[in-house]
Amino acid sequence: MADTQIILKQNVPGLGAEADIVKVRKGFARNHLIPTGKAYEVTASNLKRLNQLKAMRAEREARELNDAEDFARKLGKLKLEFALETGATGKAFGSVTTRDIEEKLRSEFGITIDRHKIDLERPIKESGEKEVPIKLHHDVTATLKIEIKSSTPPAPAHEKSEPAEAKPRGKRKAKPSV
Repeated sequence: MADTQIILKQNVPGLGAEADIVKVRKGFARNHLIPTGKAYEVTASNLKRLNQLKAMRAEREARELNDAEDFARKLGKLKLEFALETGATGKAFGSVTTRDIEEKLRSEFGITIDRHKIDLERPIKESGEKEVPIKLHHDVTATLKIEIKSSTPPAPAHEKSEPAEAKPRGKRKAKPSV
C-alpha cells in the first residue's frame, strides 16, 4: 500500500486539524488534498514552516475560545419568550423547536446561530421556564433561558360542563340473510 505523509494547511474533517502531519494514500494527496490547497508534502523546507503554522493555529484557537466565552456571557443574559396555544386541559397544540429558537434569536436580537448547535433533546411542548444549552465551542456551552407561555386563557372553574349522558339506543334488528 502506497501511503505518504502530508502537512495539513487547514482542518479537514475525518483527517486532522491544521498543522497536523497525517498519513494518507498517495492518490488522495496527489489528486485532491494538494491541488485544492488543503495540504502540502512533508519536505525539509515544509517542516520548518510547520512551527509557524502551529503558532498561528494556537493563536487562532485562543481567539476563537475567547470569542465563544464572550458570546456565551451575552447569551446567558438573554431570555426568549414563546406563546403556545393550549387546550382546556393545558395541553399544547404545538411545540418550540431549534428552528423556532434560531428564528427568534435572529429576529429579536440580530444573533445568528446554527440551529444544530442548539442542544434540544426534543421539542418543548409544556409551558414554564426552560434552560437550553447551546454548544458554541468544544469547550464552551452557553445556557439560554426560554419561557413558554400559554396564549389561550385557562377555562374558568365554574364553567366546566358536565359530560352529556348517553342516550340508550334501540335494539337493532338483524337483516335476514338471503
